[in-house]
Amino acid sequence: MDHHDDILRSDNQDFKPLERALDRRQFFTKTSLGLGALAMSSLMGPSALLGGSAEPSQQGMMRQALGGLADLPHFKPKAKRVIYLFQSGGPSQLESFDYKPKLHDYYGQDLPDSVRKGQRLTGMSGSQSSLPIAPSLYSFDQYGESRAWVSELMPYTAKMVDDMCFIKSMYTEQINHDPAITFFQTGNQLPGRPSIGSWVSYGLGSSNDNLPTFITLVSKKGGGQPLYSRLWGNGFLPTEHQGVQFRSGKDPVLFLNNPENYDGHDRERMLSYLKQLNDIQYDTYNDPEITARIAQYEMAFRMQTSVPEVTELSDEPDYIFDLYGEESRDPGTYAANCLLGRRLLEKGVKFVQLYQRGWDHHNFLPGGMKRHCKMTDQPTAALLQDLKNRGMLEDTLVIWGGEFGRTVYSQGKLTATNYGRDHHPRCFTMWMAGAGVKPGFSYGETDDFSYNIVKDPVHVHDFHATLLHLMGVDHERLVFKHQGRRFRLTDVHGRVVSEVLG
Repeated sequence: MDHHDDILRSDNQDFKPLERALDRRQFFTKTSLGLGALAMSSLMGPSALLGGSAEPSQQGMMRQALGGLADLPHFKPKAKRVIYLFQSGGPSQLESFDYKPKLHDYYGQDLPDSVRKGQRLTGMSGSQSSLPIAPSLYSFDQYGESRAWVSELMPYTAKMVDDMCFIKSMYTEQINHDPAITFFQTGNQLPGRPSIGSWVSYGLGSSNDNLPTFITLVSKKGGGQPLYSRLWGNGFLPTEHQGVQFRSGKDPVLFLNNPENYDGHDRERMLSYLKQLNDIQYDTYNDPEITARIAQYEMAFRMQTSVPEVTELSDEPDYIFDLYGEESRDPGTYAANCLLGRRLLEKGVKFVQLYQRGWDHHNFLPGGMKRHCKMTDQPTAALLQDLKNRGMLEDTLVIWGGEFGRTVYSQGKLTATNYGRDHHPRCFTMWMAGAGVKPGFSYGETDDFSYNIVKDPVHVHDFHATLLHLMGVDHERLVFKHQGRRFRLTDVHGRVVSEVLG
């Protein structure tokens, strides 16, 4: 035994009095929901532990061992997993899914006061002398048995409309990017609240011990508004519920790989000693963040094997790359991230958040929309088709949408071939597909100017409530007490949009 082992043995002996100070009840209380659960899941597998045929209450008891709450799910879920394709910047509903043929009769005319109704504008267009109406340059057609209207810019998505549920009456109060994105991702316009994926992780726990419950992918092309890590942060929830960002390149997760010239053979032993130190600290301060830190160290150790396996796309067959498009061979692109998202879902990741930036077209919108639709249309449709082919779409919820819509009037000069559109929070379009939503269905209507909602408005909190409902969660009962108040994702209001449920 070398000198290094002598030191480790000596250090280990120093822990003995402290270990003996812990009575058996305290020891088993700590480990029964930690190491014991991990050992059992490694023997039985997470799916066996969750017991697909068990009642919701039984599933909740077993899920607590994998990090969820004991009383969840509240009822049988339709969706086992979610992939949220967030189109950052606010894609124009007028060039995508909200067809308004009558606008050509109003070309160049000022937006009527009877339509605007005194609603606020941003500083970017509020000082314009006129607000000239700009019909879309692109044509629309109806597709599928549902006869849904889709722009010519999205030919691949158009083929999938019979699997999609459009919500054309989304609205929000936030008119600028950062508060609007923060509101969509956390239920509040101010930073500091937990993100959707963190709430899901906190409530429902994990389906795979070797990967995080909540993973974020940010596509490398597109430019546009910055995205901050707090958008997938845990807020006031325990830190193990924060989203883990996977990046393109040789280090998908920062600081996960071993240091240079280190073979890692004693990493497990080092973590064992580190856990003992953290246990001592927990006994002293009783701070739950200490146990969260232990869980993160253990997860990082397991991810050293699982992450390279799941992020290595070269083992996919050529027909899959053909399905997603040529850019799917380039790690970090939207297409590659859609493919990686499918692989993560297959491995049991419960919530995948994919961000695509660049939809903020204040000027040169016709060209900008064309470029971004070309970048995202085929991979988005391919993801739906791929999930469907594998039998996963029936219990996977796919979501597509941005933080708000765009104005019917042109920001800046309107010409026959060019225009821009400002932010518009009063109405815009999102869609969902898969688990539990009505396929081939459109909900909500806007006026002839796509400026106001005339039927079935859906607020951001309504969207959140519906998402959680599909995962078996009552949004009013998933709460966390912080600083004397009980918080929830939907804050103080929100309803399940039952009309879109299948």
